[in-house]
Amino acid sequence: MKPTIPPLPQRFCKLPLAHRALHDVAGGRPENSRAAIRAAVAAGYGIEIDVQCSRDGAAIVFHDYNLERLTPARGVVRQHTAAELRGIDLLGGDETIPDLPQVLALVAGQVPILIEIKDQDGAMGADVGPLERATAAALTGYTGEVAVMSFNPHSVALMEKLSPDIPRGLTTSAYRRPDWPLSAEICAHLRAIPDYDRVGASFVSHEVDDLEAPRIADLKAQGAAIWCWTVRSAAQEAAARKIADNITFEGYCAALPA
Repeated sequence: MKPTIPPLPQRFCKLPLAHRALHDVAGGRPENSRAAIRAAVAAGYGIEIDVQCSRDGAAIVFHDYNLERLTPARGVVRQHTAAELRGIDLLGGDETIPDLPQVLALVAGQVPILIEIKDQDGAMGADVGPLERATAAALTGYTGEVAVMSFNPHSVALMEKLSPDIPRGLTTSAYRRPDWPLSAEICAHLRAIPDYDRVGASFVSHEVDDLEAPRIADLKAQGAAIWCWTVRSAAQEAAARKIADNITFEGYCAALPA
């Protein structure tokens, strides 16, 4: 049976997406923090966030697998309970790590929100489940514009089963080694984006420096929405928009539609 492909809300291709929300540590807004989310909402941007899994199977809004870069704590995110993680301070602000239900309640449909489900398998394989189930549970009843994506196609395929009405896509890359701690075989497989149709995707979010890849042109020709990560200047945005329908940005204020 072919997977269902829910329609992608139009604002996902109109409002630039603030990467890890509108973060600025100098302004007291760490990445993926509630302060950064409030700032993105106030500015009228869409929001991109990341989720990791806690030890007890909750979706935690946090990018890294380890706590060291973003908090004064140490260790692996998934070795801590959700309650423990919610009590850990984020560096550069006056807030703690949020979970996904807290973030969804804060956004409350005001702007679109794109959720990247971080790979939990370690090699983009099929060892997935707890984080996807936690994400789907958090999204149950949410009425705002939301979409999910992951570098791991197995994660996206599972989200089609768990939340078939929520638009989904693949986070994609040129997979230049040794930038990725993956085998050459896995990199080659993912680089070709062979799972787009299988998972019922309606978009890809592709590495900005690789937008001219032939596979991206093929997907755009078949009707896929093309987004990209991560744009860091107005000049880079102008170049990216020659191909991409939308951008994920950080470090400057992207132009909003008139």
